[in-house]
Amino acid sequence: MKSTKEKYQLEYLINSSANVLYNYISSPSSLQEWFADVVNDKKDIFTFEWDGSEEQARLLTKRAKEYIRWQWLVDEEEGENTYFEMRIKIDSLTNEVALIVTDFAEPDEKEEAVLLWNSQIDELKHVIGS
Repeated sequence: MKSTKEKYQLEYLINSSANVLYNYISSPSSLQEWFADVVNDKKDIFTFEWDGSEEQARLLTKRAKEYIRWQWLVDEEEGENTYFEMRIKIDSLTNEVALIVTDFAEPDEKEEAVLLWNSQIDELKHVIGS
């Protein structure tokens, strides 16, 4: 089944070390500080809760200090070939640390999704002190 969702990428400069940033994007307790109200994980299934609403995602792959990728279970059940990923990029010249977010959204929901990511990453920067 062909997905109607479009892939997009966002890049955010984060004033942090890659080690600290990786902890904030991969550990449930740190994700709970900026990404969702409650985050729990059982094996490779993460449960994210916002305002009493719950979404589950399967951890697809991760590499320490580099990236983490999940797929929403609802997309998996619908046969969608989609995911959301947070990848750390370090500029080889300036050593600036950036967080690259890759996600998918329906064309008419993309603008709202980007605004949500912008808000979440602002919260991440605040928590990290960036």
